[in-house]
Amino acid sequence: MVAVVGVKIGMTQVFDEAGGARTVTLVWVEPNVVIGTRVAAGDGYDAVVLGWGKARKRRLTKPYAGQFPEGIDPTRRIMELRGFDGEFEVGQPLDLSIFAACRFVDVQGVSLGKGFQGVVKRHGFRGGRATHGSKFHRAGGSTGQSAWPSRVLKGTRMAGRMGGRRATVQNLELLRIDPERRLLLIAGPIPGRRGGHVVVVSAKKKPAGGNGTGGPA
Repeated sequence: MVAVVGVKIGMTQVFDEAGGARTVTLVWVEPNVVIGTRVAAGDGYDAVVLGWGKARKRRLTKPYAGQFPEGIDPTRRIMELRGFDGEFEVGQPLDLSIFAACRFVDVQGVSLGKGFQGVVKRHGFRGGRATHGSKFHRAGGSTGQSAWPSRVLKGTRMAGRMGGRRATVQNLELLRIDPERRLLLIAGPIPGRRGGHVVVVSAKKKPAGGNGTGGPA
């Protein structure tokens, strides 16, 4: 597995070799730098710590700044990712060439927040009749029992906040890589708002007819 952290720019369309229009999402990859590693011998697991974004040193707290080795400029954000393929040294920058052999990717991001919603929109409840006098149109209905157990069970589908959670879309086709503008053109929509950070990971599952690492589809 290889991964980078980028920024969702928006959506557009490109034309493939057959002349068909493909809807794609543009992800701008900020310069990612390896600021630390975790090894199974000492830490119990293998991982790579990535940092990205420029940070103002006068705004950094001592505990945060202490995570960066000597000689590496502090970054605005850091993230620890497990399961990296290959060996990476501290201070090594990651560019888009790590995706040269990848045809499919998984994208992780925070889904759009939709606020407080009812059960019809949040869970797909059908609701009641729309006729006059029904008095039961979009209500959630009963949530508990009159006898034992006289409480609301955990996991009961009810109204509440919708969206704003970490989501992953798997097996998206990586159509193009633009190293000059540091752009990844990924087929289809990805979670998150424009300007939000996303993690682009080489596909973990094997798509139908392919191997997830650039094999024939």
